[in-house]
Amino acid sequence: MTAQSKIKAEKKVEAPTGLDLLREPFPANQISKLPKPTKRQTDEVRADFKKGIRCKECGQWHHPQVVHLDYVGHAALTDRLLDCDPNWNWEPMAFSEAGTPLMDDNGGMWIKLTVCNQTRLGYGHPDGKRGGDAIKEVIGDALRNAAMRFGAALDLWHKGDLHAAEDEPEKEDPKSEHNGPSKDDIETATTSLSNADTLDRLRAIWSELPKPVQHVPAVIEAKDKRKAALERPQESVGEMIGDEIPY
Repeated sequence: MTAQSKIKAEKKVEAPTGLDLLREPFPANQISKLPKPTKRQTDEVRADFKKGIRCKECGQWHHPQVVHLDYVGHAALTDRLLDCDPNWNWEPMAFSEAGTPLMDDNGGMWIKLTVCNQTRLGYGHPDGKRGGDAIKEVIGDALRNAAMRFGAALDLWHKGDLHAAEDEPEKEDPKSEHNGPSKDDIETATTSLSNADTLDRLRAIWSELPKPVQHVPAVIEAKDKRKAALERPQESVGEMIGDEIPY
């Protein structure tokens, strides 16, 4: 072996496998956009269809100011699981008397996901869907939730971290004193935060707000107040899962 060949061999990095592969970021072509409208935005479009737009990002019809979350779909996640472990498997935590997976009172289901002989729990819910579509949504959502416990698509979850702006010091914008947020910007932000019906939606709204708006005391207060309300213990199991990753 020549000296040059030896250097090339030493530089060669082995591709990740198993659980390490599951934690690898997903390529852009496997990442989709999920619209997350606030209740106010949804109500506005329902009241007047013309207030919506055909979105160029996700292809759906919704309010023009809707926040989008990056997520990995069921097919892309299944493909990654097969690459990590061809023998991966999932099973419900409990079965009904009829022998089918047991759903809770909210139509959700707890599962056990096993990859490379390691098992993690996950929870899925139908997200308002009914019938056969609801069952498929529950399974896909539960798999994505359980796969997150292995580290799958954590980079997408991190982008929606509610506390990112609080944990990391922000650089001061010298123009912020002269170009502060308008009264309408502040009112819109506080209304959107106050109307968030899940922690995921609250995180998404907060992450999309301009930095000057995030520093307004009234906006911070609205976010903290809504976060505290959503973190209160709920009767349903599904509502207690506050750290579901957007897929």
